[in-house]
Amino acid sequence: MIVTLTVNPSLDRTVELDRELERGEVQRVARSVEEPGGKGVNVTRALVAAGADSIAVLPGRSDDPLVVALAAVGLPVATVPIAGRLRSNIAITEPDGVTTKLNEPGPALDDDEQRALIRATVEQSTDASWLVLAGSLPPSLPDDFYVRVAREVRAAGVEARIAVDTSGAPLAALVGSGEQIDLIKPNGEELAELTDQIDADALEADPERVADLAARLAPRGIRSALVTLGARGAVHVAAGGAWFAPAPRIDARSTVGAGDSSLAGFLLAVTEGAAPDRALAQAVAHGAAAASLPGSAVPTRADADATAITAIRIRGAVAPAVQ
Repeated sequence: MIVTLTVNPSLDRTVELDRELERGEVQRVARSVEEPGGKGVNVTRALVAAGADSIAVLPGRSDDPLVVALAAVGLPVATVPIAGRLRSNIAITEPDGVTTKLNEPGPALDDDEQRALIRATVEQSTDASWLVLAGSLPPSLPDDFYVRVAREVRAAGVEARIAVDTSGAPLAALVGSGEQIDLIKPNGEELAELTDQIDADALEADPERVADLAARLAPRGIRSALVTLGARGAVHVAAGGAWFAPAPRIDARSTVGAGDSSLAGFLLAVTEGAAPDRALAQAVAHGAAAASLPGSAVPTRADADATAITAIRIRGAVAPAVQ
C-alpha cells in the first residue's frame, strides 16, 4: 500500500486550445475536461491505474465538489471534514503542449483540522510501504507543516518510507530541518531554487550537475532524489550511485500531472523490487505517457512501457555521498 497526503487538493479544469494562446483576445476552446486533482491525488490515481494499492488522504467535506468527483471515479480516499471549500484550478494547454496554470490558494485549515489531517495520515500509513507528502500548502499552514507530519509519523512508529514532492518554502523548510526523508522529487527548476542556482535551464541540460547538487543534500537528511527534467528525462541519485534516463520523443498534449505520474511510476517499480536504474526508466516512461495524454489524465501500465528506455550511470564520486 502507498499512501498519499494532499493537503491542498483541487478540482482541475483543463482547457485545450486549437492554436497558440493570445492574451486579450477571444478564443474558442477545442476541448475542456474537469477532473479531481492535486499532486498526491494524481499519484494515487496513477498508481491505481497501474493496478497498485493506494489511498489518498485529503481534507474535504463529503459534499465538496472535489470529494464528490473522487467518489464518482471510485478512487480510494480518506477525507477529513473541514469548514472551507476546496479550491479549483484552471490549466490552459496549447497545441505544442505549453501549459499555463491558474491555481487558487486553497482553504484555511484551523489547528483542529490540521491535527485531524495528521492523525488520519498516521492511521492510514500504519501498514504502508510508502507515504507520499505532495503538493503546495494552503496559506493558513506554516512552511514546516510537512516537517511536522514526518516527525509525527515517525513518533507513532510508522515504518513506511517517506517521499516528498513539494516546492518553494515548504521544500526548503523540509531540507533545512534535517528530518530524514527517503526521497524528494523536485523538477529542475525546483532543484535550482533549492540549491541557489541562477540558471535553471542550464541546470536541466546538465544531468551530471543535477546529480551533483542532489547528492549534496544527503548530509541534510535527504537519502535519495528523483529529479524530473521535463522533455529531457530524469535523474535519480541514491546511496548506490546516480543515473540519468532520457525521455522518449512524444507528441505532448498536456504536462499537467506528468511529474506526479513520474513519481507514481518510480514508486510502483521500487515496490515491485526493480533496481534503481529500472525504477528511473519507469518514472520517465510514466511521465512521458502522461504528457502525451489530454488534461490531467494518468497512464495505465500498458501506456507506460519502459522497456525501450535506458538509464545511464553517471560516473563520478558524488553519488555515493547520498546516505
